[in-house]
Amino acid sequence: MILEKIKDIVSEQFDVDRENITEETDFLNDLDADSLDVVELAMSIEEAFKLPEIGEDDIRSISTVGDLVAYVKGIAG
Repeated sequence: MILEKIKDIVSEQFDVDRENITEETDFLNDLDADSLDVVELAMSIEEAFKLPEIGEDDIRSISTVGDLVAYVKGIAG
């Protein structure tokens, strides 16, 4: 399941207990992500789901775990 895989990646990258990650988890407000963190997360997601490069505009539109799940579902089908 996409959400579960994304939770694993976010948990590892931000050193957060995966049980505390929900679709409402906000990368900036809840995880204190900076722009480098977001780029690294995008690269991890691209690799994990075999996606093409996530564009800058798309990255800016993704603010929560739920947004990221929706993005991956939209690209990966």
